[in-house]
Amino acid sequence: MIAKFLRKTAETIRAAIPKTRSVSPEILEEALICADMDYDEVEALLDRLVHPITRDRLRFGLLELLPAFEPAPITQKPFVELIVGVNGAGKTTAIAKLANRYKNEGFSVTLGAGDTFRAAAIEQLQAWADKLALPIVSAKTGGDPSAVAFDAVSSALAKKRDRVLIDTAGRLHTHKNLAEELKKIVRVCGKACDGAPHRKLLVLDGTQGRSAINQAREFNETIGIDGIIVTKLDGTAKGGAIYSISRQLQKPILYIGIGEKEDDLVEFDAYSFTDSLVDPFFE
Repeated sequence: MIAKFLRKTAETIRAAIPKTRSVSPEILEEALICADMDYDEVEALLDRLVHPITRDRLRFGLLELLPAFEPAPITQKPFVELIVGVNGAGKTTAIAKLANRYKNEGFSVTLGAGDTFRAAAIEQLQAWADKLALPIVSAKTGGDPSAVAFDAVSSALAKKRDRVLIDTAGRLHTHKNLAEELKKIVRVCGKACDGAPHRKLLVLDGTQGRSAINQAREFNETIGIDGIIVTKLDGTAKGGAIYSISRQLQKPILYIGIGEKEDDLVEFDAYSFTDSLVDPFFE
């Protein structure tokens, strides 16, 4: 499935390879940089590769760029997740997709419409809640997002729900006052439920490629990110940026978005993703 939705990235790699299909270090470097992998990562990869460059050697080298990740078992109930990211990254849609995954896995889910800055964001999440038949806690536009978060967690506790997904306003990482508001939401979640939020997920726009790294660093420094969701990978040739984002932040990519429907969110599989990038070199 991942190979299908990384078609544009694969086409970019193929375009950089001469018809001889000989994978030299120079060709490999050009192709990976065209796929938006950071130059330093590419050079580090080339330094470690044993020549001649074979499929298995390239595959192993790329996998080494991704940090090791073993998900901890989820024992908290409710398990509270705070979803952050800038405007336009597809954050609210990613929340709906994640909620749909949980629902299909048999978990009960409560949504928190914590993006009170935009009426459209509240309406969008409400529409998803109606479509997925999920309860949602919200407030009027301009309301206190921390209060929404508190009420969403408290409601889930009282009703013994399994999961809580809290939306937040799309924040520019340079807005200090918005960063402080985000810290407040984290504190208030902890008051509603010990240890909450139990996971903080950052949604990044895949079409931005490596340019999203700086905003990711800011979010991580502000509240500490536990994992990343990369959206819109089906519409970009910048799939190679996944390695740079994960390696430089030392945070796992947990999910990738591959479309607009509620089922278009898949768990990130390092092996199948890497295969999708390696295969065009050796076809």
